[in-house]
Amino acid sequence: MAKAVLTISSKNYGAWALRGWLAARLAGLDFTEEVISPDDPAMKAEMLLLSSSMLVPSLHHNGITVWDTLAIGEYLNEIKPKAHLLPADAAARAHCRAICGEMHSGFASLRSSLPMNIKARFPNFKVWSRAQADIDRIVAIWKECLATYGGPYLFGKQPCMADAMYAPVVTRLLTYDVALDKVCAAYCKRIMELPAMQEWVKEAKKEPDDIDELDAEF
Repeated sequence: MAKAVLTISSKNYGAWALRGWLAARLAGLDFTEEVISPDDPAMKAEMLLLSSSMLVPSLHHNGITVWDTLAIGEYLNEIKPKAHLLPADAAARAHCRAICGEMHSGFASLRSSLPMNIKARFPNFKVWSRAQADIDRIVAIWKECLATYGGPYLFGKQPCMADAMYAPVVTRLLTYDVALDKVCAAYCKRIMELPAMQEWVKEAKKEPDDIDELDAEF
């Protein structure tokens, strides 16, 4: 059987790429990476939030091609059910889908003013009110999930699709020195300690600074 191929963009800047990649890792899928060149217009469109239709990441598996991170997560849950990317309980599963959908379609101010940039650090970064409102909502989601399902991950004892969807936010909060309460700070630390996240960050730090627009403070 041919190994799956996951097409991704920059590991330093690619929030959607990270979501799809981490979901595949959490599912235990055996895959190879195909990385789009930094000079590819589609890659820059994703990085600069200019793309109206996200075709990165995309997963090619057993003759099937699936793109859009939510669709990839749902597909992975179907082919790797024992990984429990979605909770077994129907109510928890609905809750998980809802917060994944909220991440997928919302938080535009956070995305634009705090772009993902794993290699960078901006101490004492000024977070504007609209982006702060997004952060406040995300923190509320995290605290509700951790309290409801007992942690240490959003839906219990193992990381799932929701953790993959919010992982790029974790990197953003670290990059821009956003203050967090103890519960959310501990959750961020837990996500960054995942072996898959450590692997991603290690590779991200090796990338050249190819997209100058994303190295500026917003």
